[in-house]
Amino acid sequence: MPFDRTTRDIPSMSFRTKPRAVALSPGATVKVRATEYLDFLAAWLRKPRQTASVVPSSRFLARLMVRDIDPEGGRVIELGGGTGVFTREILSTGLPPEKLEVVEINPAFARGLERHFPGVDIIRHRAESISAHVSGEPGSYQRVISGLPLLAMNQTTQRAILEEALKLLAPGGVFVQFTYSVRSPLNQSLLNDMGVIATRAGQTVRNFPPATVFHYRRIEAEEEQAA
Repeated sequence: MPFDRTTRDIPSMSFRTKPRAVALSPGATVKVRATEYLDFLAAWLRKPRQTASVVPSSRFLARLMVRDIDPEGGRVIELGGGTGVFTREILSTGLPPEKLEVVEINPAFARGLERHFPGVDIIRHRAESISAHVSGEPGSYQRVISGLPLLAMNQTTQRAILEEALKLLAPGGVFVQFTYSVRSPLNQSLLNDMGVIATRAGQTVRNFPPATVFHYRRIEAEEEQAA
């Protein structure tokens, strides 16, 4: 039977560091966030297409992105760690740092992530071939959390990133992506071709710009959940 694939709403080298996210005092948190904004603006000025926004994502968007992570489940990998907004929220779910990997090719961002999140594996390698550089086994990841600007990428790059995510995800695993549009950043023909279904998982206006979060799953996993 044909499966309805329409979007639906629901309520070069790899360098790594290993190891412990630390709790910050309120004053230190304000200072860290101010530094994040300055770092993000500087990165945008250098490479606007790579960074895509002049400010980092809000904690409200970050909470939508990490919702439903099981701290006792499989591994999690974040694509495009930036200044660590999503990284911080992922760890706040209780996921152990050793089960989290963060991919970041911007050297300044990568150094900041290493400094702020000792215990988390920071990988300086491109997302298009990341499965060859991760610590976990293919099929052992519960979530791939993407902060990458997919809308600024061509379809060949989008396909490569999604293929890598699907290699890593366990059965029923989810590729999580946000966008500043209300539509999926991955077009329907690409999703149909790869056997993936997009689900709109949430929206927030408490972000600049306002953002929508999409979940992507293999169609067979979606069918099993519906059975």
